[in-house]
Amino acid sequence: MMDRRKFRRRNRPEETAHPAEDGQDARIDPLETREDRLARRRREAEEIAAQDAEEERRLNEAVARAEAQKREAARLAEAAAQAEELARQEALRKEELAEQRRRAVAARAAIERAREDEARKAEEARRVEEARRVLEARRAEAARKAEESRMREAAERAEAARIAEEDRRAEAARKAEETRRREEAQKAEAARKAEEARKADAARKAEEARRHEEAQKAEAARKAEEARKADADRKAEEARKAGEDAARREAAERAARRAAARPAQAPLRLETPVAPTAAPEQRALSWGELPSFTVDARHLDRNRIVTASRQDPAHAAFDILRTRLLQALSENGWTRVAVTSPTKDCGKTFTAANLAISLSRQENCRTLLLDCDLRRPTLHKVMGVRNPGSMGDMLRGIIRPEDHLMRMGENDIHAGRNIAFGFNGAVEPYAAELLQDPRTEDTLDALQERLKPDVMLFDLPPALYYDDVIAFRARFDGVLLVIGGGLTTDKEVREVERRMGTTTPLLGTVLNKAEGTTLRKYSY
Repeated sequence: MMDRRKFRRRNRPEETAHPAEDGQDARIDPLETREDRLARRRREAEEIAAQDAEEERRLNEAVARAEAQKREAARLAEAAAQAEELARQEALRKEELAEQRRRAVAARAAIERAREDEARKAEEARRVEEARRVLEARRAEAARKAEESRMREAAERAEAARIAEEDRRAEAARKAEETRRREEAQKAEAARKAEEARKADAARKAEEARRHEEAQKAEAARKAEEARKADADRKAEEARKAGEDAARREAAERAARRAAARPAQAPLRLETPVAPTAAPEQRALSWGELPSFTVDARHLDRNRIVTASRQDPAHAAFDILRTRLLQALSENGWTRVAVTSPTKDCGKTFTAANLAISLSRQENCRTLLLDCDLRRPTLHKVMGVRNPGSMGDMLRGIIRPEDHLMRMGENDIHAGRNIAFGFNGAVEPYAAELLQDPRTEDTLDALQERLKPDVMLFDLPPALYYDDVIAFRARFDGVLLVIGGGLTTDKEVREVERRMGTTTPLLGTVLNKAEGTTLRKYSY
């Protein structure tokens, strides 16, 4: 707008407004032509293009510098990697040098040791040489002294030979006399042994004849038993139907008879008096007359008889059971205890054997353990006895108790000698009938009278499998019930109590195979 002519006229400068004052002609700048304006615009476009070109050049230079910096950074990174590789190689080289130095030191040490060994060997060789020289000198001295001694001994031997000859002649005469006397003694001893052998053979023949006679009597008894078997079965059936009332009455009568026959206040005593008026076949039997069996401590450990070696802390539980059982029997005047369980695999034989071993250590208590599980006897296997004989024959009276019962022999488990076992190796098909047979009662009464046991333990079959325990009820005073942990149920325990009846004293229950218990061995 300032380039317009009207604007220029109004705003022209003072010197141009009054040109006459300066004596000069007034000039008016011509207006910009189109060519000039286009030229000016081209110049401006060129300047802008030049500026853009300059800016683009500068931008390209910045990009080039950035690329150069990137290449420089890559070069530096590669150089750093190379430097790191060189450093790693240098470290490896240093490690190799250190290993070489260590080997060199080890080699020098080995050389030093070898030198020391050589020096020591040389010193030892020197000492051996000196010892050899000393020994040779001593040998020479000893040879000299030996020669002197030999000369003296030659003279002494000559004198000793003369004396020895005289002694030899005297000794020969003495030996001849001793030989004559020994031969006479041997002849007398041979005659005595021959007489003893003759007597023993006569006694053996008499014993064989007696046993043959007993066997014949037993055979006759067996035939008589078979003849009245039908009557016995009928009586047994009637006895079972009689129920628990008859059993209670019989148990009360038996307890009264045993209490009357036993001296008062002396339930436990060690000596065994012999009744002077007893018949020969019913005389008091000494425990020392019973045969013994070998006790293998390792076999007992394998069969979990923990009261034998007493290494397992569980043996304390059986000692507690022993003490409480003896107290209960003493308070009630009882001696006979049945050990049973509701079902099999509860550990009744295990409990009976451990309890018996624990009782054997009570010095003033005589214990008798009988295997009355006539259907599945296992007590002899637990104790390590082979061919134990038949418990059924002993209960029938065919075998004498002193020929069947066995005591523990010498042992290293410190078990007492005041315990006897009645093992069984024969299965009885009619076990319940035999257990309630009157002959069984007579046999047990005879054992009670002749051996005077303070505790009689009976290992019986499971109570819920057969009627053996019920049939034997009149023969024992109380019962120990063994319960298997994880096996026996409450219903089975209640069923056993129901079958036993309220008059059967339950001396205690033993929980076997219990889980979650911790018994620790302690001492003080």
